Amino acid sequence: MLKIFAVLTCVGMAVGAYASASPGSDEETGFIPLFSGKDLAGWVNVNCAPGTFTVRDGIIVSTGIPTGVMRTAKQYENFILEVEWRHMKAGGNAGVFVWADPLTAVGQPFTRAIEVQVLDGTNSENYTSHGDLFSIHGARMKPDRPHPAGWERCLPSEHRCKPAGEWNHYRVVCNNGVLKLSVNGKEVSGGSECKPRKGYICLESEGSECHFRNIRIKELPSTGASRDEVAEVEQGFVSLYTGVDLAGWKAEEGHAGHWRPKDWVLDYDGKSEAKDKNLWSEKEYGDFTLICDWRWTGKPTSQMRPVIQANGEQTVDAAGKPAEAEVQDAGASGIYLRGSSKSQINIWCWPVGSGEVYGYRMDKTMPAEVRAGVTPKANADKPIGQWNRFIITMKGDRLTVVLNGKTVIEHAQLPGVPPRGRIALQHHGDPIQFANIYIKNEK
Repeated sequence: MLKIFAVLTCVGMAVGAYASASPGSDEETGFIPLFSGKDLAGWVNVNCAPGTFTVRDGIIVSTGIPTGVMRTAKQYENFILEVEWRHMKAGGNAGVFVWADPLTAVGQPFTRAIEVQVLDGTNSENYTSHGDLFSIHGARMKPDRPHPAGWERCLPSEHRCKPAGEWNHYRVVCNNGVLKLSVNGKEVSGGSECKPRKGYICLESEGSECHFRNIRIKELPSTGASRDEVAEVEQGFVSLYTGVDLAGWKAEEGHAGHWRPKDWVLDYDGKSEAKDKNLWSEKEYGDFTLICDWRWTGKPTSQMRPVIQANGEQTVDAAGKPAEAEVQDAGASGIYLRGSSKSQINIWCWPVGSGEVYGYRMDKTMPAEVRAGVTPKANADKPIGQWNRFIITMKGDRLTVVLNGKTVIEHAQLPGVPPRGRIALQHHGDPIQFANIYIKNEK
C-alpha cells in the first residue's frame, strides 16, 4: 500500500511539475512583460484621446471612447503573446491586433492587421464572442476552417470565454505567418498565410470599457519576413484629433455644433457661426508632413465646372470661350498651410481634381512654372461619399501632395509662403468630414 501511495505521489508530483511549466504558466521561460502594471511605457497612443487608455490598480483601462487603438512602440515578427482581459458591460467590444501598421487605414479608425476578437455576448452564424480571428483593412489570412460566408475569419472550435466582469486569458502564438489562439487554456482558432507577418501589437478601443492585464511576450527566432510581408514602420506622426473634442484646435465661439467631434470622425456641417469659420490648429508648423482623410457628405448635384490645362490655364473651346465640363459636385473645402489662405490645398469636385493650390495657380504675376507646378498632374479623387487621403509635405517653399497614393503635386514652389504658420480645415459652406489627421513636424 505504501509502495502504491509512493508511486501515485511521484506521478502526481510529475503531473504537477508539468502543469506548472506548461504554456501560460509563470515558470515558462523567455517571457518579458509588455505592461509594467504602473504606466504605459512602451505603448503609443495612435488616434485616441489622452484618457482613453489609462492605468489603474495594475490594469490597463480602456474607456472605449473614441474608437481607435494604442500600439506597441516596437514591431514583432514571431512571438507568443499572453494577455488577460475582461469587459465591464455585457455586449462590450474590443480587440487585440497583431502584425499591425503604425497608423490607421484610410477612412478607418483601425490599422491594417490581423484582429484577435475581444467581444462579449454577441454570437451568430458568422461571428462569436469566443476568439474569432480575422484580417482587417488590407491584411490577409487563410482561416484554419472555412467561414460560413467565405470571410477571412476563423470561428473558434468551441465557446470558452467567460461573461462580462470575469477575466479571460488569451495565448496568441504568431510564427512565420501562422497564428494560433488559445482561450482560457485551449487552442480554438487559427490562420495561416498571414500578411503582414511582422508589425506592431495593438489594443483596441471600441465603444465600451474593457480591462487588460498580465500582458507578456516571448519572442521567437525570425523566419526572415520579406519587405512586402512587414507592416509599415513608424515615422514619428502624431494625431491632431482626439476623437472626443477639439483639443489642439482653436474652438472659436460659433464653431460649437458645427465643427463636431463624432467619435473618430470630425464632422462639419458647413454652417459655422464664428467670425472666422475655418478650423485652425493652435500650433504653428514650419516643415512638416500632414496626413488627412476626408470625404463629402452632402448630396451631389450636376454642375458645370472649368476645365484646367496642365499649365494652369483654363481650356478654351473653338470659339475662344472658357471650356467647362459637367461634374457631380458635392461642394468645396481645403487645407490652409502655414496660416495662409493663398497656400490652400483645394478639396473640390472640379475636373482637374483635388490637391491644386488655387491661390498660386490664379495669380498671373507668378512665373509659368509655378502656376503649372501647383496644378494637379491627375484627378485622383475617389467617388463622392468615399474616403480620400492626402499626404501633404512642406519643406521650405516646396510642396508635394499625394492623393490616394498618386502624386498630384510634386516639389512645387510657393514663392512668398510664410516660413511658419497654423494649419486650417477650410469652411466653404459645404458639409464634409475629416478623419485620421496626423502630422510629423520637421522643424
